[in-house]
Amino acid sequence: MSTTKKVKVVTVKRFVLSKKNVQEKDLVLSFTNKEGKKYEYSPSKVYSQLKDKFEAMNCWHKYGNYTNTNNLPRFVRELDNIV
Repeated sequence: MSTTKKVKVVTVKRFVLSKKNVQEKDLVLSFTNKEGKKYEYSPSKVYSQLKDKFEAMNCWHKYGNYTNTNNLPRFVRELDNIV
């Protein structure tokens, strides 16, 4: 008997990582940058690899999230596994 993991893909307008969405293990966010390149990433996987970086940011403490409107941040693009 095969068990498949159900993944929830949500389209967003920008890269966003929040304290709320990093807790959802089966969530994948998808967005298209201004040049038309599509990115998909798992907030929980990105956060687990860069937890110290995000928790050191003022925006993470003040607003509970980090966003980038124009592109996938370079430090995220450099990760081996984001989905």
